[in-house]
Amino acid sequence: MSYSDYVLPATQRVGRWSLAMAWWALFSAMFWLYIAVASANLVGVTDTIIGMALSIAVYGIINAVLSKYGARTGLTVELFSRSLFGIVGSALATLIFAATAIYYIVFEGSIIAVAFQQFFGGDINLWYLAVVVYILPLVIGGIHNWLDRLNGYLLPIYFLGLIAAVIVTIVAHPGAQVEWPAAPAESGPVPGWLTTFLVYMGVYIMMMYTFDYARLGKKKDEKFHAHVSFGWVFYIFTFAFNGLIGIYLTAAWGTEGTETGVVNAIIQALGVVGLLVIVVSQTRINTASYYLSSTNLDAFATRIFRLALPRWVWVIVTSAIAYLVMLTNVLSWILVALAWQGVFVTAWVAIALVYILRSKRDTSGLPEVRRDHLSAIAPGALVWLVSSAIGIWLTEQEAIPVLAQLAPIITFVLAGGGFWITSTVWPPRVLSVTEDVHVDEQAMA
Repeated sequence: MSYSDYVLPATQRVGRWSLAMAWWALFSAMFWLYIAVASANLVGVTDTIIGMALSIAVYGIINAVLSKYGARTGLTVELFSRSLFGIVGSALATLIFAATAIYYIVFEGSIIAVAFQQFFGGDINLWYLAVVVYILPLVIGGIHNWLDRLNGYLLPIYFLGLIAAVIVTIVAHPGAQVEWPAAPAESGPVPGWLTTFLVYMGVYIMMMYTFDYARLGKKKDEKFHAHVSFGWVFYIFTFAFNGLIGIYLTAAWGTEGTETGVVNAIIQALGVVGLLVIVVSQTRINTASYYLSSTNLDAFATRIFRLALPRWVWVIVTSAIAYLVMLTNVLSWILVALAWQGVFVTAWVAIALVYILRSKRDTSGLPEVRRDHLSAIAPGALVWLVSSAIGIWLTEQEAIPVLAQLAPIITFVLAGGGFWITSTVWPPRVLSVTEDVHVDEQAMA
């Protein structure tokens, strides 16, 4: 049993380093290099570093709260969302989660395909197919079986590969004046550092990732995971280490400020070794994304269609969807979809924090998760949907640019404040610790 639809018992928890290595797969995404380069091109390096530092602090604090709660309760995002949003509302959370994970599979998988095509030639569509097929044996099993060992082996290759790329670049350009991106002459509607902070808010899906992974941790390891696995240590390396290297490499090699530009810079610096670093990094991130997408598709199908299938089926479904999306002109529409998903995720994070902080002193039990004890739609779902709708409208409107840029923060405040009010009037139901949450599988399904 994967326990994706159940409170995870203590016997199913994993060791601190196994979980840390599984989670640190997310450290090696080329996306982190790209996002820093894009920000530097937009607002300059100085403001990017300031915004990055603020993001590291905020991510560290929020994920410390979420990881401790996830470890203490053993809940998934879907189970936790049931009490907040009702059965249908929690299903929406899993669908958004799965869709976002698939986007990153497409995004990162495409990089591997492009790198292989550049080296070996051939039809890009066949490389897309190869990318989604070769990873299946690595992710078809459970997280206990593959992610910790696989990513523990691959982490040094990625880390040392980036260090080598920097050293080679310094040697290849001795004494050369690197043209670091400077802040544009015309400032935007908000300060540059705040623009960078808002850019990183668009990746709050990491908070939901944290929740689903943290449930696998043992309670005795809460502090370690809160600081090292999911907290500030992780984000110093993920945001700052990756980001600064990405900015330096693209500036030194004069490549374009896109993820392809970062890839080109690494390949120019390291050649075939650079190709290996790219394949390793994208394999690591995609193992995590496949795990999260498949478990959340499983939870969605179980909740809405009562369709209980093995997780490996949903891994194959994820691969099929990812391949079909790769065949489209994905950037023509999926960036808009991702922006909308980001609004929903930001609102979810705000609501989750309010609930956890309000219940911090309440040790009477877990949130109610049994289907027959909950309504289809809870008041929290209305707060989530209304605040997200306002956030999407603010994002899309063009009359007041500053409101469009501040949409993530406004959405966060509206969702958190709205849930504080509704949870005061209609508190989410709590499952007493005296009740057995593990034996009645039908009640949990």
